[in-house]
Formats: sequence, structure tokens, C-alpha cells
Amino acid sequence: MKPWESTLLVAWFGVLGCVQAEFFTSIGHMTDLIYAEKDLVQSLKEYILVEEAKLSKIKSWADKMEALTSKSAADPEGYLAHPVNAYKLVKRLNTDWPALEDLVLQNSAADFIANLSVQRQFFPTDEDETGAAKALMRLQDTYKLDPDTISKGDLPGTKYQAVLSVDDCFGMGRSAYNEGDYYHTVLWMEQVLKQLDAGEEATTSKAQVLDYLSYAVFQLGDLHRAVELTRRLLSLDPSHERAGGNLHYFERLLEEEREKMLSNHTEAELAAQQGIYERPVDYLPERDVYESLCRGEGVKLTPRRQKRLFCRYHHGNRVPQLLIAPFKEEDEWDSPHIVRYYDVMSDEEIERIKEIAKPKLARATVRDPKTGVLTVASYRVSKSSWLEEDDDPVVARVNLRMQHITGLTVKTAELLQVANYGMGGQYEPHFDFSRKDEQDAFKRLGTGNRVATFLNYMSDVEAGGATVFPDLGAAIWPKKGTAVFWYNLLRSGEGDYRTRHAACPVLVGCKWVGPPYMWFLHIQGSTFTNSYNCGSCSTVVFTIEKNRTSLVVQ
Repeated sequence: MKPWESTLLVAWFGVLGCVQAEFFTSIGHMTDLIYAEKDLVQSLKEYILVEEAKLSKIKSWADKMEALTSKSAADPEGYLAHPVNAYKLVKRLNTDWPALEDLVLQNSAADFIANLSVQRQFFPTDEDETGAAKALMRLQDTYKLDPDTISKGDLPGTKYQAVLSVDDCFGMGRSAYNEGDYYHTVLWMEQVLKQLDAGEEATTSKAQVLDYLSYAVFQLGDLHRAVELTRRLLSLDPSHERAGGNLHYFERLLEEEREKMLSNHTEAELAAQQGIYERPVDYLPERDVYESLCRGEGVKLTPRRQKRLFCRYHHGNRVPQLLIAPFKEEDEWDSPHIVRYYDVMSDEEIERIKEIAKPKLARATVRDPKTGVLTVASYRVSKSSWLEEDDDPVVARVNLRMQHITGLTVKTAELLQVANYGMGGQYEPHFDFSRKDEQDAFKRLGTGNRVATFLNYMSDVEAGGATVFPDLGAAIWPKKGTAVFWYNLLRSGEGDYRTRHAACPVLVGCKWVGPPYMWFLHIQGSTFTNSYNCGSCSTVVFTIEKNRTSLVVQ
């Protein structure tokens, strides 16, 4: 390895070391793996060249010795009668063959193995592979994609062709099985059988697939099919010990079931016997509405409502900077009022913010409503970092611009947060404000509740990734350089529960957002007042006193 290559490699390890684990939660960090793999390929090719050169020398020696021994073996005494031949034979066996032995034993793979061993420390983990598999299944469910569509890579907005092999699909099914997710296990193992039946070559055998599939359908309550699949497994592998035991168990249960009256069967059980399996109900009550909105279905933007939405130039509360260069403002929703601003950040500013945020990205957390402690959660798949104005002049510039647009001072706002979503990255329905039944979520920060959200879209997304409001039936799609803004609190200071929203899974693309939340401080024993423009026709005054918040429209 060349010295300069070694230096670059050390630097690269430093980058990977900062972002180790949970790669699947950030596409931005997964790009680092592309360069790491590229380095490994280059290292492997160098090893192959060295190995080929070594084999070429060995082959040349073998050809030379073959020609010589065919001549000498035909007349050994006559050959050795020549003293030079006798000398060379002794020399070859004493010197040349041991030298060949050294060449054969030479470990030309040492550099490649050393490189691979070091980089392996920063490889994705089992957790990453499971997380990536779950992400594909999340996309499968949210956007109603069947395994065959995903396996063929037939996704909207893709620039590159990508397919899943039999072994890849088997890996998906096995990941689901290991998580106790038998619904997806069945879907993916059936896809494996489909591709095997089509003649695709694989290391995975049908017996392996049937082993997983038979038990998964049993767990879903389909005894008839479990028996059928287990029998197929035994026909392929009669010595499969576990399958034999399972078959006896399944057949006994099936016999017990036959003794029951058909009327005792539930509709779900009958459906299961036909090989139809329903997706299990989970913890999210508005799952169907949420996912429909993510697909662009069920949006309640009626003609009557649409007539109340307008576009205008926005100058804030007649801020001098905006009088000269007002922002384009577009109504996205009427009540609660959600607006979008255009050209909030330039491409150069976005790239700079992403550049300084990327090394700081860490798994996004949520606050446990019971304990108030920050923790990671499966319903929020992204990484985020927090930027201070001292980090770079662009942060201060963007903060000031948001202050001009909203009329809210950044002195009471959170730091600029930058989030990058991972594979199938999402944030399921949630509130940005703290509810009464929660622990004092913001006490440690010394702040009040979140008054408003100003969400910067820092990338376009080819497919998926919408911001949806299930209670409203609203869906807002990312547009690079724009920002959407809404208030989280009502005029009474109470939370506006209509603002419960979600970030839909990213189907295709890389989603970057910057959501700083606007806060107001609770100043104990005194009053803190701040005014700002609300739309184009009124001013809202927040007055926050000890244990009381009021909003007045003027």
C-alpha cells in the first residue's frame, strides 16, 4: 500500500469511527459505506494482481519442469551421464524447489486482510441489517408494494436498477422470522420459492425455505397449509428431524380441529385456511389514515377549502429586509393555518449546513411520555444534529432569516436541528408540543412549551417522505429550499391537537430537513411578552406569566 493511500485510509477510518453503528437510520451516513466498500474493492484488486503474478511465475516454472522431466524420465541414466545435468538436478532439488515452496507459501493476501480487518470494526452490525430489512418491510406496507415489486426494484423515481436475489429475499424472510414477524416471513419466503421456481440460482435451498415457511404459517393459524408445507419439506429432506416432529404435532392439532364444529371457526381462521393472511394490528390507532396520506390518498383538500388558500408576498411585520426582498408565501392548509415559504435557503447554504451537520449526526431520540427521559424508538428512524451560531456564519444567517419571516425571536428558539432520514426513514404521528399528561418535558431546558414549528426542507425526495396531518387529512410534500410553518398552540396557550403530524417513510431518495422549534421561556415570578405578525392582518401577543400563558389577537 502506498504511503498516501495509508494516510487517506487512516483519515477515512476516523470518519467511520465517528458514525459507527445504526447506519440504516441515516442515508447521509450510509454514503460513507459506499466509499469504504470502494476502498475494499481497490485493495482486493491489488491482491488479485499480486496473486495472479505469483501464479504466473508458478505456472511458468511448472511448464518448464514438465518439459525437462519428460525428457529426463525417458532415459534417466543417459540424461545424468552429462555432468551438467547431474549438477542442475542436485541444485534444483536443493535450491530451486525450496525457493518455489517459499513463493507458494508467500502470503500475498496480508495487506488485503489487514485492510479488511481494520475496516470490519466499522462495518454495519446485525442491528443494521435487521433495521434495513424492517425498513423495506415498512415501505412494503406503507406504499402497498408486494415483495415481487421490491425484488425487481420497480420503484418510482429511481435512477439505478437494483434487484433482490433469492438469497437476498431469504435474508428478508429470515430477519422477519427472527423478529417474530410471521406475516412478513410468509410474504418473503413465498417470494423466495417463486424465484427458485423460475430457475434462479442460489445457495438457499427449497428445504431451508419450507422449514421457515411451514412454521410461520402455523404461527398464523393455518394448520392445513403448515401440514402441506412440512410434508413437502420432508419429501425434499426425509432426514429433517425437526420437520418430522413438527408434522406429527401439526397433524394432531389438525385432527383436534376437525372434531370441532365448522360454526366455531372465526372468519379470520377460515381466511387463514385459504392462505390469506391479514397484516397484524399494531399500536398506532390512525395507522390506516396515516399510511393512506403517505400514498397521497384521502387528502381532504376539498374545492371549498382550496378556494381559501392563496399565494402572496410576505414581508413579516414590515421588517425592512423583507420590504426590500419579501418571501413568497403559499397557504398549504386553512385551519390550522399552515403556510409554505419559498427560497428560504439557497443550495449553497443547504450544502454548507449539511457539511457541518454530518459529523455530528446521532440517532434521533424521543422523550418517553411517562419518564421524560430521551430514548431511541422504532417509530423515529433518522439521525439529527444541533447547530449553534458559533459553528458557522451560515447558521446565524439562517436563524436571522427565520426570525424575520416568523416574527419570533431565535433567543427563545431551540438550536437549529438538522435531520437526515435513513432507509424508510420516518417519524410516526406525534405532537411537537408537550401535553399535560407528560412529565415536565422541557423543565431541564428551562423553557416553556413549543409555540410553533418552522420546518426547512433541505432536499427534494423522489418518492415518499411527505409531512402528513392525520386529523386534518393534509399532506405536504418536500420541496428543496422551502419551509413550512404552523403554530402548535391555540390562543388559550393550550396545545392544538389538530397539529399531530408525521414524517412519512422515504420510499426513494435522501431526505434532509431542518426543524427549529420556536419556544417561549417561563420566567418565574415575572411576565415575559413577545409580539409577532400572524398572517397578513393581525398581531398575536403572547404573555407568559408564572403558571399561566395567554394569547391575545390585536
